[in-house]
Amino acid sequence: MKKAIFPGSFDPITLGHLDIIERGVKLFDELIIAIGVNADKKYMFSLEERKKFIEDSFKDEPKIKVVTYKGLTVDFCLKNNVDFILRGLRNPADFEFEKAIAHTNRDLAPIETVFLLTAAKTSYISSSIVRDVIRNDGDYTKLVPETVRVQ
Repeated sequence: MKKAIFPGSFDPITLGHLDIIERGVKLFDELIIAIGVNADKKYMFSLEERKKFIEDSFKDEPKIKVVTYKGLTVDFCLKNNVDFILRGLRNPADFEFEKAIAHTNRDLAPIETVFLLTAAKTSYISSSIVRDVIRNDGDYTKLVPETVRVQ
């Protein structure tokens, strides 16, 4: 059984994340969307809200599981028999950043990282851009799934 994790803070989940998840779920028997908890980070949405946004987006997809975790992603993978980490790439800067993390993860554990390029129509979307649009009362609804459109 091929299990993968798609880790992130998802603050909030965006259409770019959705694109990677919808394409990634076709590659694996199980895709775990794992919301990392970082006590040093200040989030716009609570952990419960972020988890609910994702669960509601994929309520009809049995191959997707949504969890939260603390600590290293590779430790989560080892504890849960996950062999793959799924990551999305929007641009060359993402690639350089993700490449360094993938090499580090591979040094720490026998985990492969699989990269998918985001679709051109969502490649400009990031959670930080969405948060900025929300903070400034802009129309963020074109950037996120319907489950996030709660304000």
